[in-house]
Amino acid sequence: MVKATVMNDAFTANPGEHLPKATSSTPGQTEVSFRLWARDGHKTGIWEVTPGVFKSTRPGYDEICQILSGKGTITEEDGSSFEVGPGTLFVTPAGWTGTWTIHETLRKMWVVTDVPAN
Repeated sequence: MVKATVMNDAFTANPGEHLPKATSSTPGQTEVSFRLWARDGHKTGIWEVTPGVFKSTRPGYDEICQILSGKGTITEEDGSSFEVGPGTLFVTPAGWTGTWTIHETLRKMWVVTDVPAN
């Protein structure tokens, strides 16, 4: 029998201990990621980050993001940007590079799919 993996409240669940954000340019910025499920190159979970600025890349995987709480601005490599907040849904494809500016502690639900190497 196969059973469902359940997180009853992704908005308030405790994802664990925050650790320093390695790619941050803001001293003291922290993050935590909780993996809920993984199989065959697919993973999903909850991620949270405190206010600050950090660089981000997607080397070898696509990511679907649903913002649950908080606010931020994501700036693309070409300088264009978009605002994210509760309800925002977006995809960062493999090879994507950008900068996140977090205005309020942000929590997202993420789904990652590995892209096969050529």
